[in-house]
Amino acid sequence: MQKLTPSDLFTLEAYARERPAFRARVLAHKQTRSVHLGAHLTLLFEDRLTIQYQVQEMLRIERIFEEAGIRDELDAYNPLIPDGANLKATLLIEYPDPAVRARKLVELRNIEHRITLRIGDLAPVIAIADEDMQRSNAEKTSAVHFLRFELTPAHVAAFKRGDGIELAVDHPAYEDKTRLDAATRTALAADLD
Repeated sequence: MQKLTPSDLFTLEAYARERPAFRARVLAHKQTRSVHLGAHLTLLFEDRLTIQYQVQEMLRIERIFEEAGIRDELDAYNPLIPDGANLKATLLIEYPDPAVRARKLVELRNIEHRITLRIGDLAPVIAIADEDMQRSNAEKTSAVHFLRFELTPAHVAAFKRGDGIELAVDHPAYEDKTRLDAATRTALAADLD
C-alpha cells in the first residue's frame, strides 16, 4: 500500500467542506476493519484511508497548513499503513468508567505483547507493539497501542484463502479469542496486496 504524500491530502479549506462526507465514508469503512476481542479490547486495522483521516483530523485540529508541519504528520502516521506483508492495528483498551479503567490498566500491563493472529494451522503471529515509542511503564499499560502483525508468504496465502483466521489474547488478567467474519477477512486481505 502506498504511503501518503502531501498531494493526497485536502487543504484545510477543502477539508472543512468535504469533512462530513469524508468522515461518513471513513466511519463506514472502519466497520469491517474493527475487531472486538472480548468486551474491552478493540483492534482497528489501519489502512491508507483510515490513516488519511487521522492525518486530516490532526491537521484540522492543530491548524497545520505549512509544508514542514504537514510532512511531520505524514512522517508520524505513514508507518501505520500496511506494506503488503503485514497488518497494522490500533489496539484500544476500553473501560468507560475512569476508575475501573485506571485499575484495569494496572492489571493488564504488557497485554499488548500477548495478542496473536492465528491463520489456519500455521504458527501464530505475535503482535509487535509500539515500535514508535514505549507506551507502557513498570506500573501500567496504556489505553492505546499500535500493533504490527508481520506475515510470512505462507501466512499471506492462507489469509487470502480465508483459512480459519482468529485473533487471540492470552494474558493472566484477560483471555479471549474471536474468529474474523467474512467481511473483515475480505477487507484485511486487501491490505496484503
